[in-house]
Amino acid sequence: MGGFRKQRRLGAWRALSLHTWERPADPTVYGILELDATNALAYVEGAREATALHVTITHLVGKAVALAIAACPDVNAVIRRGRHIYVRDTVDVFFQIALDGGKDLAGAKVSRANEKSVGEIATELADRSARVRAHRDRDIGRPQALLARLPSAVRGAAMRTTEWLTYDLGLDLRTVGIPYDSFGSAMVTNVGMFGLPLGFAPLVPFSRTPILLTLGAITDKPVAIDGEVHVRPVLPIGATFDHRLLDGHQAGQLAQRFTAVLRDPVSHLGPTAAAALSDRAPLGSTP
Repeated sequence: MGGFRKQRRLGAWRALSLHTWERPADPTVYGILELDATNALAYVEGAREATALHVTITHLVGKAVALAIAACPDVNAVIRRGRHIYVRDTVDVFFQIALDGGKDLAGAKVSRANEKSVGEIATELADRSARVRAHRDRDIGRPQALLARLPSAVRGAAMRTTEWLTYDLGLDLRTVGIPYDSFGSAMVTNVGMFGLPLGFAPLVPFSRTPILLTLGAITDKPVAIDGEVHVRPVLPIGATFDHRLLDGHQAGQLAQRFTAVLRDPVSHLGPTAAAALSDRAPLGSTP
């Protein structure tokens, strides 16, 4: 089981921020990335051909953010009792799952996502999604059943109590049907599948997850490459961060690694899609 260890050496800003804000009840810091998705889409296409799996851009983004967090481990953390930072032992990514044509939402956490291939992430999520939609997933079904038995007036208090027991006291409640650290290091959701060009999602207080990425719809846009304008498929991503755990320095480190993977997946993840890329001209970097 992945656990937590207390981070004892804190910078001046990190120590001050813990006493400036409580845990976020509303979105805190926002950012926007717009990425030339040409190579990413080719990688996804090649991965589908090579594995016969339904690999999507969402799986690739989940892998990229997991690698970025692994390269910047200080952000892979939770805040306990409002004042203490504890770093996760594993990099786990939570993916939103649309139910009933998008009328409802659930999700699934992929543990150690930085150590898994994009195909392995796709396989695990496909299996979890099938179980969720068939109402056979224990990690979601048991907590939902427990909440359903409670009067609506006390459900909020029950959720906050569960959060406090799990994260502030560090208790493992799986024996009573509550998954351990259900949401992990980062959340990824795709609103582009609904035709939305861009979106921002709020941090979920009871998740203690400091990073949330919202994928928008990929559209053709003019992009400057080596001083010339080209039309490329562009992926917009809205990012929401917990400012108590990330500031500009950490966000910049994450963005650098994250965008590098998405701009050139073959170099960073291996030649899964090499055949799909071989007949394409080399691409420059998007400014």
